[in-house]
Amino acid sequence: MCKSIDVRRQTGFDLISPLCIYGLCDQLNIKVRFVDISSMEGMYYKEEKPLIFLSALRPFPRRAFTCAHELGHHIFGHGLRVDELIEDSEKYKDFNPDEFLVNSFAGFLLMPTLGVRKAFVDRGWNVACATPIQIFTIACYFGVGYETLIKHMTYALKMLDRTQAFSLLKVKPKDIRQKILGYPSSEPLIIADQHWSIPTIDAEVGSQLLLPNTAEAANETITFQEDIPNGCLFRATRPGIVRVYCRDTKWAVFVRVCRHQFVGLSQYRHLEEPEDE
Repeated sequence: MCKSIDVRRQTGFDLISPLCIYGLCDQLNIKVRFVDISSMEGMYYKEEKPLIFLSALRPFPRRAFTCAHELGHHIFGHGLRVDELIEDSEKYKDFNPDEFLVNSFAGFLLMPTLGVRKAFVDRGWNVACATPIQIFTIACYFGVGYETLIKHMTYALKMLDRTQAFSLLKVKPKDIRQKILGYPSSEPLIIADQHWSIPTIDAEVGSQLLLPNTAEAANETITFQEDIPNGCLFRATRPGIVRVYCRDTKWAVFVRVCRHQFVGLSQYRHLEEPEDE
């Protein structure tokens, strides 16, 4: 936790807001490259310059957490590390103190204590009786997975008791999407409500975005799908950056959309596709 605070202060981030992990790595002069490798989560490598490799085939929020995890290996001077994709839960039983350390670092870096508490207070939500949709909304705000946030709030922040966490984990993201949308959907969903206080939303082509009721997009990087009770539903249709705003309020953000399973350096992930493709 202390090291995550040091890194945030070193790079000019406050202790309450979500951050873009790829932008933070850029500030630390660490290149991040997405690769088309299915057998790993990520890798940290350092010879002349530090480099983080991330599997482009993993879920969008998972890539961000893995990047923070690999950054932890750099921060704590662990040297070359390859984090394989392990499907067999039996293999997780061996405790590795370095992996535990960088996982904890990643959690506090992406989901700082004050930030998570403020996110609930700003929305007028009581953590003690938080619903799955509320937890999912906060997870979207910090750019992490639903299960990742629940576990961090339970074991690191001590904001949820284990009984409450167990109950929340029984509800799967697909069930939350169906309840919000009113129909089953396999497409990732990002919720950005009127309390979204940072200037950007990161998404991937094919993702759905639930934005405030009067939201409008300046171009067709994201396209309007339908009005639903919880807001306006958009879909990310092409790579690029688009300004989204509400005419009746001061709410506005830039939505940055990368290609689906983008392969390449992170700083190029939002480049628009050439028109002859």
